[in-house]
Amino acid sequence: MTALRDGLIARIARLGPITLADYMAESLLHPVHGYYTTRDPLGRAGDFITAPEISQMFGELIGLWLAQVWIDQGTPTPFVLAELGPGRGSLMADALRATRKVAGFHAAARLHLIEASAPLRAAQARALADHAPLFHDSLADLPEGPLFLVANEFFDALPIRQFRKADGADWCERMIGVENDRLIWGLAPPAPIAALADRAAHLTPGQIVETCAPAEAIAGDIGARIAAHGGAALIVDYGDWDSLGDTFQALRAHQPVDPLAMPGQADLTAHVAFGPLARAARPARASALTPQGVFLERLGITARAQTLARSLSGAALDLHIAAHKRLTHPDEMGHLFRVLALTPPAGPPPPALDPGPTCP
Repeated sequence: MTALRDGLIARIARLGPITLADYMAESLLHPVHGYYTTRDPLGRAGDFITAPEISQMFGELIGLWLAQVWIDQGTPTPFVLAELGPGRGSLMADALRATRKVAGFHAAARLHLIEASAPLRAAQARALADHAPLFHDSLADLPEGPLFLVANEFFDALPIRQFRKADGADWCERMIGVENDRLIWGLAPPAPIAALADRAAHLTPGQIVETCAPAEAIAGDIGARIAAHGGAALIVDYGDWDSLGDTFQALRAHQPVDPLAMPGQADLTAHVAFGPLARAARPARASALTPQGVFLERLGITARAQTLARSLSGAALDLHIAAHKRLTHPDEMGHLFRVLALTPPAGPPPPALDPGPTCP
């Protein structure tokens, strides 16, 4: 048993079952034993790989998207260029390389990175040393001003709560308890949940819905900043418009594992519900939710892939072709991952994305 697992079992034995949100927060961000605070989890030697690590094309196209939105909004100067959970800094490094010839963009940008992991901050500082990044613990620490922000696979790691539909308007929250020195699932007594009142009539008993209050709070802050000062946010993650079903999962060494077996030793994530983010971000305007493959194709990833392929051969060319497919094909990341943009309520529509629905 790990120290964190021992500590959680002792806490539950003393105080009673904990929510899934509490479990995720402790497992991922415990200051001594948390998953993100103790390691660099990315890459083939880690537990998972993200789009920027698959191919430089991903970050390049996002950089050019940001530059185009900046131009469309009148090239505000200076502006806050920010990333939530920047990994090793690969996405931002590729974005800045791709935009180095966009007149005025780099001179106007002030780079800010929101990162909780000390090992990843060190990697980001190395990757972006030429751009003098400033690091922050939370979005609230960003300065005021036009905000151009990227969040790739950030929201999926925020702590969620799960509720199982009971009879009538009641829900039972899924909790984590202890039995025979093992962490186990359990259910709280049925109760009405105000945040889910509008969904109670549309679901049947036994169905599970997930909520993520931290994600909605962050989206609200982003939306308020963009509505007040201009800018745009690009959110890329796996999920759908609304939550339905148990999507909580754990990965270790690129393989699924029991999410309760090794707290602090595995990556914990859940699918993102984009609809609540779009509603929380008002009065900023949300785009339509768009598959990642469609978004990248509209930005010209195939043409970029063909250009890069001209200088490759053999195994390097095979890897390049596989990376393009992995990012765009519907059976790989192309459909599972979705893209949502937030822009000012009266500003020009963002490139490569359709207008969004009216959020009730």
